[in-house]
Amino acid sequence: MSATTEFPHLLSPLAVGHLTLKNRVIMGSMHSGLEDRLSDIPKLATYLGRRAEGDVSMIVTGGYAPNIEGWLTPNGSMMASKRVADRHKQVTDTVHSHGSHILLQVLHAGRYSYSPLARSADTSQSPISPFKARRMSGFDVKRTIKAYVRAAKLAKHAGYDGIEIMGSEGYLLNQFLAERTNHRNDHWGGSAEARMRLPLEVVRQIREEVGDDFLLQYRISLLDLVDKSQTWDETVELAQRLVDAGVDVFNTGIGWHEARIPTIVTSVPRAAFADLTGRLKERVDVPVTASNRINNPHTAEQILAEGNADLISMARPFLADPDFVAKAASGRADEINTCIACNQACLDHTFANKTSTCLVNPFAAHETELVSTPVSPDEAKRIAVVGAGVAGLAAAEAAAERGHAVQVFEAADQIGGQFLLAAKIPGKEEYANTLTYFERRLEVLGVPVHCGQHISVEQLLSEGFDHVILATGVTPRIPDIAGIDHTSVIPYDELLSGRRTAGAKVAVIGAGGIGVDVSEFLTREPNQSVDKWKESWGVADPAKQRGGITEPVDEPPLREVHLLQRKQSRIGKGLGKTTGWVHRAELKKAGVKQYTGVTYECIDDDGLHITIAGEDGGRQDVTIAVDNIIVCTGQESNLDALGNYAGDQRVSVIGGADVAAELDAKRAIRQAVEVALVV
Repeated sequence: MSATTEFPHLLSPLAVGHLTLKNRVIMGSMHSGLEDRLSDIPKLATYLGRRAEGDVSMIVTGGYAPNIEGWLTPNGSMMASKRVADRHKQVTDTVHSHGSHILLQVLHAGRYSYSPLARSADTSQSPISPFKARRMSGFDVKRTIKAYVRAAKLAKHAGYDGIEIMGSEGYLLNQFLAERTNHRNDHWGGSAEARMRLPLEVVRQIREEVGDDFLLQYRISLLDLVDKSQTWDETVELAQRLVDAGVDVFNTGIGWHEARIPTIVTSVPRAAFADLTGRLKERVDVPVTASNRINNPHTAEQILAEGNADLISMARPFLADPDFVAKAASGRADEINTCIACNQACLDHTFANKTSTCLVNPFAAHETELVSTPVSPDEAKRIAVVGAGVAGLAAAEAAAERGHAVQVFEAADQIGGQFLLAAKIPGKEEYANTLTYFERRLEVLGVPVHCGQHISVEQLLSEGFDHVILATGVTPRIPDIAGIDHTSVIPYDELLSGRRTAGAKVAVIGAGGIGVDVSEFLTREPNQSVDKWKESWGVADPAKQRGGITEPVDEPPLREVHLLQRKQSRIGKGLGKTTGWVHRAELKKAGVKQYTGVTYECIDDDGLHITIAGEDGGRQDVTIAVDNIIVCTGQESNLDALGNYAGDQRVSVIGGADVAAELDAKRAIRQAVEVALVV
């Protein structure tokens, strides 16, 4: 089947405003951190240019504030001077040279600003910022509108094809629209109509200044997922009035950042909100774009074919694979490196003020630092990679792409290592896509993968390999607890692999990332449908419930689970910034009993015997009667194959074999690539 037959809607052109897009795929806005300093403009141009080279039709930059009060962070990205606009010509020229279009996103953070200068519709403090916003006066509102207009004119001067006005996710324009954050009784509040005035005036005045040959894309919130927000009728009315004011195309946003319902993490089903895009599409006369948890061309094609959108916006998938569109268009969709929505290297980095990149593709936003230099046939080495977890697979891919002759040796009967276990966790099923990608990629590169091969570094060097990359991963660390060899005890890898099963009552010792994952594995069914997922989180039809929120419907957990840790700190404290709260909420919904400050005394036929530190300094003896105890107390590096070759220049040790650190795939893959680029 040809690509045009397989994805006829996705690959077809579309007229949008004064532009003709060559396909229906937009790279959505995502703040990379390269926007914040003018010195990083060359890196930004290379990063976005690489995505344009991959044939995406249009790119939206990360958010740029129209003025200082709109900063996301102090000294953050802003489009407010000709000097800055002139520097951006490098970005627009690079993208245009590859035949793609580009929009500058204009974003005023409002009360989401991490700055003491934050201003919003009212005096309030958001739960995601340490600073309380000041209330804008009427003069401030008008000054802010002029700042939006100035940013649009500067974007046009810089060569952008248009702008995206950020009106969703709980930023300033969304704050003015919602009764939740707008308690004004002046021209800019007091009624739904008055609350709409700011976004309408922003669009109207920009259109008057920039003319018709400049695209205005508005990112509209279809589902706020917070109380006292817009009704569906108000959302539709806003959209229709925005079109009258000059909007050419809508992108769609789901959920405020402070909403307690996840919208983009890997546990959210694919295309969970595309039906809402379809409903808006029926009510407006301009193209509408679907977004959120769309990560493969087949899902995108289905959304378009069913008439639920005119365009598809994806952000993180273009971190994972800049050639997403080109591969789909050339019949190589099975070679796309799929975004698994882990957030570990992208959004978690964004909220930590680091450069965003990608766990499965560390080249993302680091294209000028991680450079793959091909080797000549005379320079090519015979390289053996021992271990086919993600570190070993990434090393093999990167080395083979340079021209080395690579072979992979794996002791197990299939590839994947710890990532294969992670894919067993409910809500993390998409982790298996990374293994599917590597398997296909190594096949294309002609890299043999030998499974069921227990082999040593000494043997490989004796067989003439020039270099050995040891990526043998980790083994579970078994703690020194009396009775740890009891038949009720199961190491986490034996449980997740299916070699052993757990009974109805289970204790999980160790409450790091693995312990939390295992607790979810024990209590939840995998592969929830969209409807079931929405029920469990309380996502409602916004036409029936304001903001699209209702009471969640809790399913009874599969097992009674007790989760324990030695530390006194809150369980899950070390989880990712943007995903940890989701896991903690899942534990709470499943009724997982949580213990901190635990000392493990012994395990016997009666169960797990512990003592718990009290707040008064005393200790309480507790026996937890369970059928099984799952051990999640860390890992140890597996170095059995290394022998006496530690420190040998012909051997590189990477991933968990180098540092056994709580399954840190982000570090392991990055290290694997770095080694492969210099070997």
